[in-house]
Formats: sequence, structure tokens, C-alpha cells
Amino acid sequence: MERQGCFIGTAGWGIPTRNKEDFPQPGSHLERYARRFQIVEIDTSFYKPHRRETYERWASSVPEHFRFAVKTPKAMTHEHRLVDCDALAEVFLQQVEGLGEKLGVLLVQLPPSLPFEPDIAGGFFDMLSKRTKARLACEPRHPSWFEAAAETLLARRQVARVAADPAPVPAAAVPGGWSGLAYFRWHGVPRVYYSDYDAESLDRIGRQVQETAASGGEVWGIFDNTAEGHALGNALKVDAMISPLIPGRSKAARTLE
Repeated sequence: MERQGCFIGTAGWGIPTRNKEDFPQPGSHLERYARRFQIVEIDTSFYKPHRRETYERWASSVPEHFRFAVKTPKAMTHEHRLVDCDALAEVFLQQVEGLGEKLGVLLVQLPPSLPFEPDIAGGFFDMLSKRTKARLACEPRHPSWFEAAAETLLARRQVARVAADPAPVPAAAVPGGWSGLAYFRWHGVPRVYYSDYDAESLDRIGRQVQETAASGGEVWGIFDNTAEGHALGNALKVDAMISPLIPGRSKAARTLE
């Protein structure tokens, strides 16, 4: 499932009133969103399950090139803490595989209290990768996940480590793990989930994305500052910045083929 490209999107596909002219009717919010962007992150799956039929409906609402990232349930990461998750994974994957070929990435976000333990981490990612063809991305938040042993484990198992903003430690500001995928999540600064990114910050984000894309791996960038509706406007601005900057990647050409 290796693909090349640089793609920007948001967590969820809600369209605030301030952006409605950028996403004209007709269609559902998802259909309208998918006319402007090529990826989206489903984070509601972290809190509650969705029926397979719901994922199938979402998949049928978007173009063939469109891809979804889906966040794994908190029962696996925060309650079981990556231990004995086989049954939970089977149920979750049976649901999410309703997306079919449009399932691009599974996102594993870990609690800040969960340290890196190689046997537990290795067992979890081995279990998950055997059950799905989707690529894996992990957003750890305990400092121990940013040391050499964790980096090596993630790289060997082809798990991309998320670059997060704000970063819990300096190393978390840049992608790590498997180099085939760089996955950014911009949560909002200074107030996480709420703050709008100013022009200077968006310019910095655009340059970082461009520099990462130049390394040859695929880049996914997700704005998660959705609480007051800033994510969509920020994503539009960064997407417009990078469209002419990626060699050979016009907006029309940057498809997930």
C-alpha cells in the first residue's frame, strides 16, 4: 500500500459556517469536504464504535482516490494499555474494514502515562499488522517513546511515529519511526484543540511539510484544532501553500492512486 504524495486534511469533516462558501452544495458535509481534500481522520472511533455499514456509507460518499485514517479505540490504548487486545482488534477491524480500499491509516494514540515497553509494544504492533493491510501510525506521549530503542522498534515494524504540535518533548515535533509515512497532527497552540494557527505558524507548517515530502515518503497532515472550527480554514491555507511547491504535484495530480 505504498503511495507517494503530500496530503492535508482535518480530524472530522464538519464545515463551519465561516467556510461554507469554500465547500459549495449539493451533498453531505463529507461529500463536500471530499471535493477539496483527499484525506480525513476519523477520531470519533476512539470514543465509540461505528457500525460496518456506517463505514461503508462513508466510503461510498467519496471519490475513489480518497483515503481515511481511523483512530483505534481507547479501550485498546488507554484501558488495556496495548495488552490482550486481540479480541478488541478483531471487532474494531471488522467494523472499519467497511471502508475497503479507502482505509489508508490506522492511528494509535497513546496516553501520556504509558511508557515504552518493548515486549508489549512489539506484541501489540505485530498483532495489529497481521490483521490489517492498512498502514500504522502511532502518537506516543510518554518521553520514553522518543528514545533510540522505541525508534528502532517502530521503524522495523513499519509504524510511523506521529509528529505532534504541541510536542510533549522536542523529538515529538518531527516524524519518526518508519520513513515510508510521515504523519503530522496539529492540535492547536497555545490552547490544545481550540487555538487558531496564525499566518507565521501556518507558513512554518507548510515549510516543514514541504521539506518532509522532499525526502520521498508519503506525508499526511491533519489539523485537529476543531473545537472552535479553526481546523478547516488552517488546512485550506496550508494545502494552498504546498500545492505549487511539490514538484510535479499540481492539486489535480496529487491523488492517492
